[in-house]
Amino acid sequence: MNKYFCTILAAVTIFSSCKEHKIEEKIEKKTFCLSDTAKKMVEIDSARVMPMEDEIQLSGEVSFDENKVNKVYPRSSGHVIECKVTLGDRVEAGQVLAVVRSADIAGNYSDLSSANADVAIAKRQMDNTESLYKNGIASEKEVNEAKQNYEKTVAAKRKIESQLSINGGTNTSSGGTYNITSPISGYIVEKKVNAGNYLRSDMGDYLFTISDLKDVWVMANVFEADIPKVKEGFHVKITTLAYPDKVFNGVIEKMSEVLDPVNKVLKVRIRLNNESFLLKPEMFTKVIVNNTESIKAIAIPSSAIVEESGKSYIVIYKSDCDLKVADIEILKQVGKMTYIKSGINAGEKLITKGALLIYDEFTDNQ
Repeated sequence: MNKYFCTILAAVTIFSSCKEHKIEEKIEKKTFCLSDTAKKMVEIDSARVMPMEDEIQLSGEVSFDENKVNKVYPRSSGHVIECKVTLGDRVEAGQVLAVVRSADIAGNYSDLSSANADVAIAKRQMDNTESLYKNGIASEKEVNEAKQNYEKTVAAKRKIESQLSINGGTNTSSGGTYNITSPISGYIVEKKVNAGNYLRSDMGDYLFTISDLKDVWVMANVFEADIPKVKEGFHVKITTLAYPDKVFNGVIEKMSEVLDPVNKVLKVRIRLNNESFLLKPEMFTKVIVNNTESIKAIAIPSSAIVEESGKSYIVIYKSDCDLKVADIEILKQVGKMTYIKSGINAGEKLITKGALLIYDEFTDNQ
């Protein structure tokens, strides 16, 4: 019996000894310090109170600046016999865009020819009458009538010349053709005519739109729920599918006062400098509107947050051997900053770079 009791006592003693050893081992594991190598891999920053920023994402489209374009209209009715440019072409001021054969131009030249003949005849008659008057054969009345007739023919000629000047001037020919030329240097951003088209005098529509594209507009769509969050003067960041890594910075220049009747969105206009000509009309864009609210909250870099099992954690730093994993509640994440509701106080330091590595090492030692 004593032998049996001794055996049980020895077993209990061994079990207690093992348990104490495990507890001591666990306590030892709880002590975690940043090594010199780990300190080189991490960055430490402080939580601070900041005005809470808000970002709204809008869809948009690049458009040419309508204040810096020229719309080219036909000068006279006629038949387009040649179109020398296509959409997107670079053109210089004075360059021929299209050639039109016009009955009106041909008629003007015919009238001009008749007017020149009438002027010559009237001039000859006036000179003859003045000669006869000097010789006492013609009366002063006949001289005045001859001068008036001459002046009328000259005025009729000038009227026809003015019509030709309006219809193209030196860009017209006696064969009845006239050239449509570019008034400025730039790019063809709209084209509504092709060879073979007939231009009527009552059409009233332009044929080409030319823009230098050094400045463009981005027309963005604001849904009704977001209208109070967007105002003129707000800064925006714009990206495109063509250049996803390039950010174009701009300012909301104008907001419409009415909703688009089709899409039920409010249009806002952003002007962008386009000296590099990267932005093309009709490009789709993503517009991020930055709005700084008056509400303040504790902010930390988003890189400091570790996500696990649906929760968010940070590693609070007090010293190299005094670190703590804290569960945080997030208010909002905007870009590289995250606003915190609870879990850290303003002024406390935390690991902002390499947080996941320290989090894993820290929790493995718990």
